Amino acid sequence: MSGPNTNFDPVQVTPLDEDQVQKMVEEALAAIEGAGSVAELKQVRIEHTGEQAPLALANREIGALPPQARKDTGKRIGQARGRVNQAIKARQEALTAAELEQRLAEERVDVTLPVELAPRGEIHPITGMIDIVSDIFIGMGWEIAEGPELESEWLNFDALNFPPNHPARYLQDTLFVDPPEHHQLMRTHTSPVQARELLTRELPVYVACPGKVYRADEFDATHLPVFHQVEGLVVDKGISMAHLKGTLDHFASKLFGGVTTRFRAHFFPFTEPSAEVDLQCFVCHGDDTTCRTCGGEGWIEWGGCGVVNPRVLVACGIDPDVYSGFAFGCGIDRAVMFRNGATDLRDMVEGDVRFSRSLEGLAR
Repeated sequence: MSGPNTNFDPVQVTPLDEDQVQKMVEEALAAIEGAGSVAELKQVRIEHTGEQAPLALANREIGALPPQARKDTGKRIGQARGRVNQAIKARQEALTAAELEQRLAEERVDVTLPVELAPRGEIHPITGMIDIVSDIFIGMGWEIAEGPELESEWLNFDALNFPPNHPARYLQDTLFVDPPEHHQLMRTHTSPVQARELLTRELPVYVACPGKVYRADEFDATHLPVFHQVEGLVVDKGISMAHLKGTLDHFASKLFGGVTTRFRAHFFPFTEPSAEVDLQCFVCHGDDTTCRTCGGEGWIEWGGCGVVNPRVLVACGIDPDVYSGFAFGCGIDRAVMFRNGATDLRDMVEGDVRFSRSLEGLAR
């Protein structure tokens, strides 16, 4: 900036003339009008009203003018800067309004459409499978029975013909509850429900018993310490293995669609004779030696079954010379895996709702 002019000739000194100021204003107004957004306008403001703007620099030169020229030049520069500021303000309002209108148009919501106020939950696949199994047996005229998960040792083992030294009674398999002298445990199967039904119901008995059971097992992809079973019990006059086979074939066909079962000789304390039940592969039906579901064998291990041991009937106060029956049991969790292609049992208990949603409709 030049210093004050104290020695001057009023004729020779020319103030900032009107044409020069007008040119600055026109350039500023053109830039303001050309700004297409608030962000661009901000840059225009810096360039035409900031400290290094042409009008700002011109304003600094007023002090170097002769006293006679300062008044007119200052008035001219002030009016020019005022016009630019007013133009910026007007353009700011117009651009802000335009951008708001555009944003509202882009974010517009049709309030007449239905809205989901909260994420929709799903029935857990295990719960859905229990419902399916229950419906199948109710359709056969059976009843659904339930019992406590904290069970007495007598009902869980003794009433079902488990000898005192049977391995299932050991701590590595069974979860006993303190104090030991109360002889209580977390039930290891749903068979105690069958014993309770025989002790309390009038004969004949046709019941299915789904529920949660407990074992001292590892927590991994194929084992859980807490899992689910369904067991069936029939006690009536004239019941044989043939009735058991027909029941399981019907159950398998309803659950997996058009498959049958086969028996393999086995031993269970509460049934005699006893058998392991295999399910015909519902993927390849035994026609594919490379089937991943059954390993090419055509059959999948499903559960256990047999004719009710007469000792169990006697323990429950039933005359085995008059009545006979059959019982079977299979895993609910495995049925979910079979039907839905799940590969890891841990997914069923970790509480991730995405697992239930991924199987929506498949376990119901």
